[in-house]
Amino acid sequence: MSTKDKITYMKTLGSRIREKRKILGITQKVLGTFVGVSAVAVTQWEKDETAPKGANLFSLARALKCDPHWLLNGKDTAKAEPNAEWAGGFETWGSDSPLGDDEVEIPFYMEVELAAGDGIIDCREYQGPKLRFAKSTLKRQGVNSDHAACVKVNGNSMEPVLPNGSTVGVDTAHTDIVDGKMYAINHDGMLRVKMLYKLPGGGLRLRSYNLDEYPDERLDADQLKLVTVIGKVFWYSVLI
Repeated sequence: MSTKDKITYMKTLGSRIREKRKILGITQKVLGTFVGVSAVAVTQWEKDETAPKGANLFSLARALKCDPHWLLNGKDTAKAEPNAEWAGGFETWGSDSPLGDDEVEIPFYMEVELAAGDGIIDCREYQGPKLRFAKSTLKRQGVNSDHAACVKVNGNSMEPVLPNGSTVGVDTAHTDIVDGKMYAINHDGMLRVKMLYKLPGGGLRLRSYNLDEYPDERLDADQLKLVTVIGKVFWYSVLI
């Protein structure tokens, strides 16, 4: 570890917030507006009188263009795979763009309407925009490209993990529910992305990350007639 790295690591959470804010050239008031808190709250964070938690921490990291893990302890989150692989895996492309040897096209449903409970339309018939994805990465995830699609997430129910405008990859071949995993579902004609949990008696619990605004939804066996599991979420990307 270099001397500079040691100094960065030894700084407090408040000093790291202040450092990044000044580098970006924004005031405490502006930063508070980005995060959704008052300038007083930002001042308290920078003085280490209080600390950002939960959604505020993620919003603060997005506003400061840094890793939340770095804000907390001065170190970036260790990643199992290079970011470049993920960023390079998905990109918008036209029908005339050549594919690489390790690339495959995945349909990207930016505006999805579920008609008559059918869920996502047949991928083979899709003529809209597509995303480019590495075959090797799909293979490691156990995903067949013939059963993969990407959809856009709207709203704030899944924040801070999936902010409004995020993109998720859905494996339509995997519809068996594993408690706590994320799924795309057709809920009475609405496309929704939720964590699912099986309940005794054949019921189902739908959970959002933003529990403060979106408490758990419990569906009994009769209500499940309105729900179709489209597929398991195997990948997601967020806009910062």
